[in-house]
Amino acid sequence: MGGDGKVYTLADVSEHNSPQDCWLVIDGKVYDVTKFLEDHPGGDEVLLSATGKDATDDFEDVGHSTSARSMMDEYYVGDIDTSTVPTKNQYVPPKQPVYNQDKTSEFIIKLLQFLVPLLILGLAVGVRFYTKSA
Repeated sequence: MGGDGKVYTLADVSEHNSPQDCWLVIDGKVYDVTKFLEDHPGGDEVLLSATGKDATDDFEDVGHSTSARSMMDEYYVGDIDTSTVPTKNQYVPPKQPVYNQDKTSEFIIKLLQFLVPLLILGLAVGVRFYTKSA
């Protein structure tokens, strides 16, 4: 490893965000990737957009090869002070509504779903019968 074991804050690393001086945080380690910007297969914009934050998820999402991971050793400059990195919010699904477990109300609803159309039909037959006989 090329670093001297120095610990950097996220604010320190965030200052290195230009094509002339580009540092990234990946897996709790700080890398100076300035010399690699031109050689990066995804282009320098990808690396520059990952500065100033924990780029671990961005790095892992791409699915880098083992050779790419071993190349990182030559760019290592130190570790990140994890207390300066904001915690990631975990996705919490919204609570599902609690359905009424009362069987009586379910029975009444089903009964009404059956009886209301029957009442309408009976009313229609009654009106038809009454108007036809008059």
